[in-house]
Amino acid sequence: PNPNPTRAVQTPFARITYSDALILLRNASRKESRGERVMVEEMHWGDDLKTEHERYLAEEVFKRPVIVTNYPKAIKAFYMRQDDTNDTKRQTVSSFDILAPRIGELVGGSQREERLNKLVRSMDQAGLDKGLYQWYIDLRRYGSIPHAGFGIGFDRLVQVMTGVENIRDVIPFPRVHGSIDF
Repeated sequence: PNPNPTRAVQTPFARITYSDALILLRNASRKESRGERVMVEEMHWGDDLKTEHERYLAEEVFKRPVIVTNYPKAIKAFYMRQDDTNDTKRQTVSSFDILAPRIGELVGGSQREERLNKLVRSMDQAGLDKGLYQWYIDLRRYGSIPHAGFGIGFDRLVQVMTGVENIRDVIPFPRVHGSIDF
């Protein structure tokens, strides 16, 4: 177990954009030929980060929790607020993930899109049936304010705070394959 589980909150978190994180990951891939840390595959702008990438950033590069911001719009949910940028090839959203050593993503969040026209365009691009989301569209149509939300992996938080190595050992309600009938 982790000898000092509160170290994660005693040390300031690092902060980096997705684009800058990608540069670090590309450089890590290139070091493979020199016998150093190996990344499974070359990263390209727009690829989602895998757990091994997240852990590499938190464990090897920063050696502490790291906040990655401004992910590509194409890999995030339709309701995330599109960043105001002139770069039409690299559109990003106002989002973040908090990555923790040994875990990877611990928290994910974003500002929500409050601009009706951009929200509807994003739904069209995602191929969503707007009829099913009319209530959500109406929330924007009849008034909304800039707001945000986040989600935290409770099991992962317990794992970080206790230092338990395997997430299966901290799940409060274990699931067993084939045990639930629908």
